[in-house]
Amino acid sequence: MMLSDELIQQLSLCVDAGKCRTDAASLEQYGKDWTKHHTPMPSAIVFPTTVEQVQSIVRFAKEHQLAIVPSGGRTGLSGGAVAYQGEIVVSFDYMNKILEFNALDQSVRVEAGVVTEVLQQFATEQGLFYPVDFASSGSSQIGGNIATNAGGIKVVRYGLTRDWVLGLTVVTGTGEILSLNQGLIKNATGYDFRHLLIGSEGTLGLIVEATIRLTKPPEHLTAMVLGVSDFDALMQVFHASRSQLTLTAFEFFSDKALNRVVARGDVPRPFAGDFPFYVLLEFEKDSEQKEADMLALFEHCVENGWVQEGVISQSETQYVQLWRLREDISETLSAFTPYKNDLSVKVSQVPAFLNEIDQVVSREYPEFELVWFGHIGDGNLHLNILKPETWEKTAFFTECHRVSLMVFDAVKKYSGSVSAEHGVGLLKKMALPYSRSEEEIRLMRAVKQVFDPGNILNPGKIFD
Repeated sequence: MMLSDELIQQLSLCVDAGKCRTDAASLEQYGKDWTKHHTPMPSAIVFPTTVEQVQSIVRFAKEHQLAIVPSGGRTGLSGGAVAYQGEIVVSFDYMNKILEFNALDQSVRVEAGVVTEVLQQFATEQGLFYPVDFASSGSSQIGGNIATNAGGIKVVRYGLTRDWVLGLTVVTGTGEILSLNQGLIKNATGYDFRHLLIGSEGTLGLIVEATIRLTKPPEHLTAMVLGVSDFDALMQVFHASRSQLTLTAFEFFSDKALNRVVARGDVPRPFAGDFPFYVLLEFEKDSEQKEADMLALFEHCVENGWVQEGVISQSETQYVQLWRLREDISETLSAFTPYKNDLSVKVSQVPAFLNEIDQVVSREYPEFELVWFGHIGDGNLHLNILKPETWEKTAFFTECHRVSLMVFDAVKKYSGSVSAEHGVGLLKKMALPYSRSEEEIRLMRAVKQVFDPGNILNPGKIFD
């Protein structure tokens, strides 16, 4: 339902002058994320600059029973930031300040709209490191990262966003302001609502501030790309690498993914040979011994027939180029309207699971191009099905949805997740029962009722 002009006028009083927009360009830009399944149609976009303004917006929405969709960098892939039914979009673009840094605690308090890359750069300036990293770090915002418990490329060493959040300030669906955990490392005083809000996709409260833990930066990061003949060999390389090196990342991608990235013309092939799969591993080469360990690992993998060819970065420029082979995949594929599956199982189950999934999708999608990549180090596989030029978008998505149910059957068989790091949003809520029991979903609904009894915060996301 679209808001009346009178309600929009009242809403505009909750924020600074000029910080409520209803022009078509703003509605289009802020009403969507990276998904293409729904046409954005919000009623208005508001840009609060203070916690109190966010509270005022929520209280206004609660009074008039209006739906709110929180908006960060809008880089999500499950429709969590999509507003298509006349909702109010709350953008945190202007709540983007770094508020306080504590060198002794190695922590920083930030507003929700701080861009991930800005936080990373700030940490570097302090001689520290914020390790949560992914291809969208230049546009994603900390509030959105927390709301989806973002993972990324360094989970194998540093964990998820959840592991770096020391405290949160949130505005609940009743308009209450909660300060959670106060930046403490230890706090055994009952329920930790901080962890309940992390990953809740804006359905329980609007994250307005966060206290983030920083750490010592890694030294002399080095990237290696290896060509492997099959997935079993890839897992052998992972096992050997993990035992020989302190890995900061271990990524894989298929030949189709590599070919799509290289075809753009601005990233060279890593080496002459062509292989079904490629491994990109990253580690700290901070001593001569580490370099010797790396060379011994490579020789071991070649001798066992797991690796046929490889290259190791010898400069910062080459390091960046090798990483682009992996990090440019999502952006490259976006031009082909991909249908994305973001799946995870235990690391030990990955080969059997991927083989089973690959058989299903190859059988059901004989004319579609299938592109695999992902984070092997944490059991996360990304399956992308590319839309043929001759297919209409709606028909393509409908067909992919049909086969996804078969994929989700396999996920359930392995007790895996239908959404490893992209969240549930709009697109995955029908699949939630494949990863969560009826009892869990019932309790999720009960928790939602406590924090947002009027169902105004991101309604229709995760579940109806």
